[in-house]
Amino acid sequence: MTTVQAALWVVVMLVALALIFDFMNGFHDAANSIATIVSTGVLKPGQAVVFAAFFNFVAIFIFKLSVAATVGKGIADPSVIDTHVVFGALSGAITWNLITWYYGIPSSSSHALIGGIVGAVIAKAGAGALIATGVLRTVAFIFVSPLLGFILGSLMMVLVAWVFRRTRPLKVDGWFRRLQLVSAGAYSLGHGGNDAQKTIGIIWMLLIATGYASSADKSPPTWTIVSCYAAIGLGTMFGGWRIVRTMGQKITKLKPVGGFCAETGGAMTLFLATALGIPVSTTHTITGAIVGVGSVQRASAVRWGVAGNIVWAWVLTIPASAFVAAVAYWFSLTVF
Repeated sequence: MTTVQAALWVVVMLVALALIFDFMNGFHDAANSIATIVSTGVLKPGQAVVFAAFFNFVAIFIFKLSVAATVGKGIADPSVIDTHVVFGALSGAITWNLITWYYGIPSSSSHALIGGIVGAVIAKAGAGALIATGVLRTVAFIFVSPLLGFILGSLMMVLVAWVFRRTRPLKVDGWFRRLQLVSAGAYSLGHGGNDAQKTIGIIWMLLIATGYASSADKSPPTWTIVSCYAAIGLGTMFGGWRIVRTMGQKITKLKPVGGFCAETGGAMTLFLATALGIPVSTTHTITGAIVGVGSVQRASAVRWGVAGNIVWAWVLTIPASAFVAAVAYWFSLTVF
């Protein structure tokens, strides 16, 4: 095998690893799209995952590739990216996803990937090789996205309660069982639109680093886009049931009206972030929205201990995945 063929095989294997991460992202974050609709009994779990996966893929036709551009070109100096950095970044993200999935903790696949990139880049070239604007915007939205989800979810709940204040609860429940299909579909669109693009971004980063794409290109190859949206949709179809239970029942008990408000508030947050090109956590967003809806009912309706454990996972995600990525980067240097 020639050197060129060997290099090509490395790229192919890393693309496959990225698609595995994308599949795991859908698998891990399926709970974000379907937890409320399952916990309120609007759809059965099997129906819900197919429903969410469909809208994950349909997002390919709706959103521009702003998030992919941020991940591919806006987190680290493209000149320091190589196959070892990409391997380290993906290893850090996948490892953290597996750990949090096993323990049923709804952490962020998005920030695990960003943490992986940060850790691998620092291991190679130091913090100076990071692009401060991209990193800081992403870190800021660790706090902004759940807060915005909380505010919008709360406002939706207050608005709905006021509009339907004279309507019989049974009738309201029936209406919102149907409306929750709309809100869950919108949230799944936002999930696919923001999360699939993160994997598109890292594959794009890899292709630029290895000469299979140019940094002057305005978008990555079409096969990259289609394969990433397909992978996240397939991952969602398999679902992450440990996390569904945490998101749908452990934080607060939801009725269809609450599920609608949480998903609508979360979807608005995701649509805004994707339009701005900011990679956000769908987990953070929907958790904030669910807490917001629960707190409008009464503060005691929220199990703050569970919510607190989730916040700790958020805080640890970037440093933990960055550490694993740095170790994986050094390991790859000695093996490959």
